[in-house]
Parts: sequence; structure tokens; C-alpha cells
Amino acid sequence: MANQDSALLAYLAAGAEMAQRPWPRYRLSRDQWQDLILHLAVADWTLLALWGEPTIVYATFYDSAAAAIGVASLDCPDGHFPSLSGVRPSAIRLERAAQDLYGLTADGLTDVRPWLDHGQWRHAQSPPAGAPAAQRAANDYHFLPVEGEGIHQIPVGPVHAGIIEPGGFRFHCNGEAVVRLEQRLGYTHKGTESLMVGKLPEEAAQFAARLSGDSTVACSLAFAQAAEWATGTTVPPRAVYLRALMGELERVANHFGDIGAICNDAAFAFMLAHFSVLREEVLRIAESCFDHRLMMDRVVPGGVTQDLNPIGEARLRAFMPDARDRLSALLAVYDNKPSLLDRTFGTGIVSAALARQFGAGGYVGRASGRDIDARRDPGYPPYDELVLSVPVLPGGDVNSRLMVRAREVEASLSLIEQILDRLPGGSLRVPIGRRAGEGIGLVEGFRGDYLAWVSLTETGAVRRAHLRDPSWFQWPLLEAAIENNIVADFPLCNKSFNCSYSGHDL
Repeated sequence: MANQDSALLAYLAAGAEMAQRPWPRYRLSRDQWQDLILHLAVADWTLLALWGEPTIVYATFYDSAAAAIGVASLDCPDGHFPSLSGVRPSAIRLERAAQDLYGLTADGLTDVRPWLDHGQWRHAQSPPAGAPAAQRAANDYHFLPVEGEGIHQIPVGPVHAGIIEPGGFRFHCNGEAVVRLEQRLGYTHKGTESLMVGKLPEEAAQFAARLSGDSTVACSLAFAQAAEWATGTTVPPRAVYLRALMGELERVANHFGDIGAICNDAAFAFMLAHFSVLREEVLRIAESCFDHRLMMDRVVPGGVTQDLNPIGEARLRAFMPDARDRLSALLAVYDNKPSLLDRTFGTGIVSAALARQFGAGGYVGRASGRDIDARRDPGYPPYDELVLSVPVLPGGDVNSRLMVRAREVEASLSLIEQILDRLPGGSLRVPIGRRAGEGIGLVEGFRGDYLAWVSLTETGAVRRAHLRDPSWFQWPLLEAAIENNIVADFPLCNKSFNCSYSGHDL
């Protein structure tokens, strides 16, 4: 899958190539890493992920011109590495997380405050680094200052009303206008990556499946792909198609829920009621098809654990035309409600330049003009055999993010029909090898692209794993989107992003 015509791969090839599949990893010297930083100032390569371990830092980039992915790594025997944040601001929080988790220091990092560590850990780093240190005060965190006449602060969270994960928001306002929003996340840190170490991929897959429950299929698939590439495992064709079917069902259910919730935050509960019913119907069909509403633990390294139930398939086929008609009717209601459109049009705009700078994917990126979808670029089976439509809009506002979701539902309904019509026979799962290796998986979840990387020992156990939720690159854009909007529009903007707390907090 590696495109050797890529300028990115040609550039990274100055380093030592390591055994990683399907896209190569190059171990750079410190001078080469420094030169990479200078080159990133002019190169149009998207940062896909950055992570570490106690003496190594890794960075993954995407060359859109060649649909190629490359990984750079740097040995850090002294625990220091040159920061990428000056040329890739999307690296700031990733480098802060590497600092908290593994004691790595990014020299030149523009924001050195802790990110995931809230002063509650018994060690300065999580178990993989294992360096004991004095515990910090839990509230020893300083939000960035804002100066000006009439500026006041509004703290929100971390505990919120309703069933929602914790996250802290600090608004600096001038009257009702938001001058700056700053987030503080990490409250749901679970030590997921640490818990995966030492386990066989089949066992570690259960932790990947629980990174963010609403994206359990996407994250499970990304991790399964990584483990399969690392071990040279070929998945049966029927399992490949069933994985795609589960992924599209997950996408439709979440988009239905989000569209209704966005309208509800604009005080139009009618849409929430109807889209909640649609979401519930999809979840019930998923349970009928795969014996679990969220399809958790159905996608595993080597294939899938559950075949498609014929009764569920019949229910799903009957649901498709009905879902299209109801979606069309509800969108007509949306389009004919001036009071609703007044709240969504022009609210919470993310510019195309900012979305590109942060490498935002999913409906956040596509609503700001980024024509990107991991199912197509770089792509993975079975989507190379299906007709895939990727909706892209230029507005960058709440309305655009809602409409991208709606168009993606229509595309997913078409994909589901194609998958059911082409579903091959055969086995569901094969055993994966017990061998050393490194692999990367990249899949398209409902929020955007999920990346998983795994390094296995000679016995096939996880030596190190990294999971990257798309929310890492979307949360910062929410801060930008709310600027110059009124405080009352924050719930609307926030729901139009619907970033994951749990998926972000590792």
C-alpha cells in the first residue's frame, strides 16, 4: 500500500527504514528530525498522529498528493526531542500528552502545561515510564489570561447536566461575546494503552473496543488492521464485508443521533424526537444482525466473531427505503424552519485554512472544504469495490456540519445495500500469527479517521500500542469556532462537533 512516488516517503527515506507495514517507518537522527521540522514549514503533509514511549517519539504524516503515509521516529535516550508544535500546532496537545504519559520533553513546545495528568496520578508518568515523583496539586492548572476592559470568565464543567462525560471549559467573555474558550480535558484518562501492553492482540482488542463506545467498531477495526499488518494475516473476504457493514451501521446510528441533538440545542425538540427514533431503530437492527446494539467486540484481529443473522438482514433491507423517505421528509422540515436556520447558518465557523492546518477529518473537516475520507484515501477493502460518495461543503458552520452528516447517511445507506448485495460466503475469522512486527491501521469512523499502531514482541504480545481518536484534532477547532459567537450558542457549536472525551483521554 505504500506509494513509493510520495515526496513524503522519499524525504523520510534519508533515515533507516524499519520493518513496519503497510506503510514504512523511518528512524531519523536528531539532525534529520530537525531538518524535517524545517521542511514541514513548506511541505503540505498532514500530521496524523504523534506518540511516544520512554525513549522514543513517533510522528505519522499523510501525503495527500500521493495518498501515502509515512512514520518518522526519533530515539530520545535523554528524554528530549525537538517539538513539532511550531510548524504543526496540531502537535501541541499530543506532545503534552507524551510528556505526561512517558516523561518525554518536547523542546520548544509552545505550551508546557500538563494535559492528561491532573495531579491525581501516583507517578509523574503512567506505568510504561514508571518514574515516581511527588504528586502535583489537583487544581494546579492555570488557564491562559485574557486582558481587556469588561472581560469576565465563565467556568463550565467538568461535571455537566445529563449523561455526558466530564470536560472543563473556561469562557472569557465581553458581554455575551466569547473572546476566548479554553478546554481542559483528561478527566476520563483510563490508562488504555498501558493496559494493552503485554497482552495478546485478541485480548488487547477489547481495550481498543472500549476507547469510545460510540465508535467501538471503528476503533476495533483500526486496531485489528494494525495487528493483521504486523503479523501478515489475511482476513477472509466475508469478514471484510461484514466489518464494513458494521461500520456503516455505526455511522448511520451516530449521525441520526447527532442531527437530532443539534436541532434540539437550537430549541427544536421535534427533530430530536424523530431522529432519536431513527437512531433507536438502527441500534435495534444492529442487535438483530450481530447480537449487540453497538456491535462491540464483533470486530477482532483476524476477522469477526459474529455472522450476519438472516432475520436481521431482512429487517435491515426493509428499513433502507423507509429510512431514506423519513430522512428526506425531516430535512425538508429543517430547510423550512427560518428560526432554526437562523441559529445554524453562520454559527461556529471553522475556516478551510484552519481545518487544513489541524488536519481535521470527518464532518468537521469536510464541512470546511477538506475532501478527505480514509475509506477512499488511502483506502482499504472492501471500499475499493464499492461506489462511495464523500460529501464536502465549504461553509464551515453548524449548518454545514449538520448537512454533511445528512449526506453521509444517504451515502451509507447506499453502501449498506451494496455490501448486502455483494456479501461473499466463507469463513469469518482466521488465527493471527505469533510473531514480532509493527503495523498501522487507518479507518474512517463516524467522527473521522481512527489510527492505531501496534508493536508486537517475538511471542506476539503487545510491546506498545497507540490509539488516536479523530477528536484530538477537532477539539482545538471548537475553541476557534466559538470565538466571537455568543455564550448561548456554545451548546449548539459543541454538539455540531460532538468530540469524544473518552476517545481523547486514552
